[in-house]
Amino acid sequence: MTRKLSLAQARRVAIAAQGLDRPRPSTVTMRQVMGTIDRLGLLQIDSVNVLARAHLLPLFARLGPYHTSLLDMAAGRAPRRILETWAHEASYVPTTTFPLLAWNRRRWGRMDADALETRQPGLLSVVRGVVADHGPLTSREVGGYVEPQLAQRADEGWGWRWSEVKNALEILFDAGELTPARRNAQFERVYDLTERVLPPRMRGLTPPDPDDAVRELVRISARAHGIGTVRCFADYFRLGQRVTQRAVDELTDAGELVPVTVKGWDRPTWLAAGTRVPRDTSARALLAPFDPLVFERRRLLELFGMHYRIGIYTPAHLRTHGYYVLPFLLGEHLVARVDLKHDRERRVLLVRSAFAEEPGPDDAAAATWPSPAEVTGELAAELKVMADWLGADAVVVAEDARGDLVEVLTKEGARAPRA
Repeated sequence: MTRKLSLAQARRVAIAAQGLDRPRPSTVTMRQVMGTIDRLGLLQIDSVNVLARAHLLPLFARLGPYHTSLLDMAAGRAPRRILETWAHEASYVPTTTFPLLAWNRRRWGRMDADALETRQPGLLSVVRGVVADHGPLTSREVGGYVEPQLAQRADEGWGWRWSEVKNALEILFDAGELTPARRNAQFERVYDLTERVLPPRMRGLTPPDPDDAVRELVRISARAHGIGTVRCFADYFRLGQRVTQRAVDELTDAGELVPVTVKGWDRPTWLAAGTRVPRDTSARALLAPFDPLVFERRRLLELFGMHYRIGIYTPAHLRTHGYYVLPFLLGEHLVARVDLKHDRERRVLLVRSAFAEEPGPDDAAAATWPSPAEVTGELAAELKVMADWLGADAVVVAEDARGDLVEVLTKEGARAPRA
């Protein structure tokens, strides 16, 4: 018999699977950082730094204030515990997950090695040799060795200008020959030979069979979701629907995934075997736009009733809630969303908008929805914790801030001058 879950149970499963319902430690250690990354399976990387780097925020949401140097050490010092690769997008993954993604390459137009070889014969070999002889190096540093030998040329794409050397580095990165040894202070990739970046125990290992790799990636994704559909599980590591469905079928046959139904969902759904179904949750967290809980927008809408889009990709006049908008999780609900900026010059955490959410999407949500006073009080408290972690002296509300929570949040702090 297929197990039946209410939408509220599914919400609580999703929150617990992501580790968002656990008490935050008083002191965060490397072990706790790595335990959280292992639970999530990945941390998406993004260059936008209006608040903090994208990969830093999911750890704060789950662990509270921590020294970001722990993540720098995990990514950039031997023995490396995490490596950068292409997963959901550019992401940090545990070293054990890194080989599972070697077969799954980007399909961008500029990732054409043959086309680059036609334009710049021998460039890939030259760039590989420069990194081998002088690495780890940034793209600019590699260019300093190589570009005097090349016809000066740049390709347009996605609003960036990539030199041919950058194209070559990314093709070699995509092929697994180069891997970022770390990110520098300017957040540039510092490339090295993959064999020098990998921990010694992983060097020379035979790459896993693609079918085995997909099965393990779906296993990781299912564990991180707790509950989800094939679409959910595929999206986590950007896998194809067909290979994901095959892996789901195999894991179901093995008893690792359990078919379930969720009230209001019209798609086949699975629960990771052994996943707990909490009776309640006291979660409280600000979720960054690249937090794993909000990756899959349809799932977010169906579970929490929030139609969510990232404002950074939307022209300013079309943004409904702001530029860098974080949903606020309280209990089992997403009860608000706030547009935040870390104003480093003034040393403040700036609230640029704050909107309350309505209960939904199920009738039971209203019964457990926190009161307006609880929402604003807990949100103000979480903003203060975030400000302290960022090194900001205060939380302030911008003079031109928008949203129905602005007035009450203003009472909790000071009003900032118009930027």
